[in-house]
Amino acid sequence: MTPEHPHMPPRAPLAMPAQTFSEVGSRRSMEHAGRPGRHLWRLAAFVPTITLTTLICTSFSTYLSRGGVSTIDAIVLALIALSTVWLAFSATNACLGLVSTALGGMRMTRGSVNGQSAQIALLMPVYNETPWDVFGNASAMMRELADGPGEDCYTLFILSDTRDPQVAAMEERAYQALSSSAHPDTKVFYRRREENTDKKVGNLTEWIENWGAAYDSMVILDADSLMSGKAIRQLARAMAADPDAGLIQSRPMLIGAQTLFGRVQQFSNSVYGWLIAEGLACWSQHEGNYWGHNAIIRTRAFAESARLPHLKGWRGAKHLLLSHDFVEAGMLRRAGWAVRLLPRVTGSYEETPQTLIDYVVRDRRWCHGNMQHLRILTARGFHVISRFHLLLGALAFLMSPAWLAVITLWAFVGVSDDTPPSYFSPANPLMPIWQETPTSMAWFYLAFIYGMLLFPKIAGAVIFGLQSKTRAAYGSRRVFIGSMLVEVLLSVLYAPIMMVHHTIAATSALLGRKNAWAPQDRSGNGYGWLATLRFHWIETVFGLALIGGMIFADISLLILPIAFSLAAAVPLSKLSSVPVANAASRVLRLDTPHTLIEPKIVSLARNERAWMKSVLTETAAPQSIAAE
Repeated sequence: MTPEHPHMPPRAPLAMPAQTFSEVGSRRSMEHAGRPGRHLWRLAAFVPTITLTTLICTSFSTYLSRGGVSTIDAIVLALIALSTVWLAFSATNACLGLVSTALGGMRMTRGSVNGQSAQIALLMPVYNETPWDVFGNASAMMRELADGPGEDCYTLFILSDTRDPQVAAMEERAYQALSSSAHPDTKVFYRRREENTDKKVGNLTEWIENWGAAYDSMVILDADSLMSGKAIRQLARAMAADPDAGLIQSRPMLIGAQTLFGRVQQFSNSVYGWLIAEGLACWSQHEGNYWGHNAIIRTRAFAESARLPHLKGWRGAKHLLLSHDFVEAGMLRRAGWAVRLLPRVTGSYEETPQTLIDYVVRDRRWCHGNMQHLRILTARGFHVISRFHLLLGALAFLMSPAWLAVITLWAFVGVSDDTPPSYFSPANPLMPIWQETPTSMAWFYLAFIYGMLLFPKIAGAVIFGLQSKTRAAYGSRRVFIGSMLVEVLLSVLYAPIMMVHHTIAATSALLGRKNAWAPQDRSGNGYGWLATLRFHWIETVFGLALIGGMIFADISLLILPIAFSLAAAVPLSKLSSVPVANAASRVLRLDTPHTLIEPKIVSLARNERAWMKSVLTETAAPQSIAAE
């Protein structure tokens, strides 16, 4: 124990040298070449994407060039090209997921485990979180690890950056309760920093520099992370069997949603998310990505290669990289370590924001960090696939401004043409020439967008629904299909609202405006009508303007669904917080196999949370009475 950190073990310092984006340090050589045919997988991912984008852009370019290409036409064409790349790649990725599933998917291990016991640390950084939820989840994970098989030694660290004194006091009491009830074979430690320098990045860096040398690997967890003992052991075995692996990422499943919006996200993640993850694992290979939690990392590899530098801003100001996980994955790969995704590791869970507003607030932080990735695309030594991950992260938010611009230009510029069309040529007055109208092109592009967006959902649902376990879990195909249709409808309704907020967030990030960081609200309590109106007034006004333009001007009716969603943003946002977990209609519950048949670790965590809450509220009551 150390005097300044009484709840921590003796120090085991590990050097974590500073890294830069302009210089590359030593690079190790990999022992394995990677998955057979990896180049074919990548060709299958990128060639169809480029081909489809070229065809779409050529069609629009041919049409626009008939009357001369104006500046606005050129802008529209550029925006169409940008959005088409994203849509086409999403559909291609889903196709690869289907092929990978048919061929057996990514294997769990690629070599023999040496049989030696590994020291593995479970790191859970927290910041002003609800203590009984954090420590309840931690207790459930440690109990499963203690009761399960395996030779590895697991140690849990709660790494607190909490600023609220009352929450910090409850964390202290929660730690005492957890450590006193812990299994004899498990170790639990707690540390709270005086200053939360560099947020989560600094929290983990401080642990590595002071205690990292004692541990072979570290499993990174978020405050809402929950992993079964089996899932953690699967990651540990995969790490031991692959000497090249610097990081292995699992695919977290969403759990705990009670509201309509939360259930939409949870259903989508369960039914369609696996297909996207399978495709991603196919083409990413050793150059996978990191999502910041529910992953295992080789401690020394990370310490030697992944200490993040600050970005330089205006007048020499230094800025912390907010979406650090993508960049850390790229730095590990730059140093010669593999970054892998294992989409079939079961028992990896996390929670999702329960309301539309909470989801948008979280995305604002992610957007700011992902926009920073654009400045790292030219970093020295990064693998081309690592750069592509960084670009994809930025494009996830830049697509919204692109789509919004296309919609605006089509709505207000040149959608209607007052000039009567000429169907006959003087050279051949008896043979009509049926001209292609802007509306037909708009219909074509609209059908293309929805086709590309819905393809992964339809493909994932079909394969998912063909499984006998799925049919048994849902009770009938009618319930499953009905839930899928409800999810698609609500996703379509909420998408335009997210488009506007992503546009605002991306613009704000590109202008250098900072976003305040706050813990995620997972209560799902919702917001009042006035607060909701204040949050959604921009898209509401924009939607009403579009509807007004359709009534009093010549704005195309094609954008009516989008205009309706924007104008109805406030009631749709209020609807997002409605509890549906116990709805009378099974279709509206948007159940998944994990809500119908609750996994053991989820049940255990719920019980541990309740126990921890009772302990903390009982110990807090006498103190409040004494204060009075």
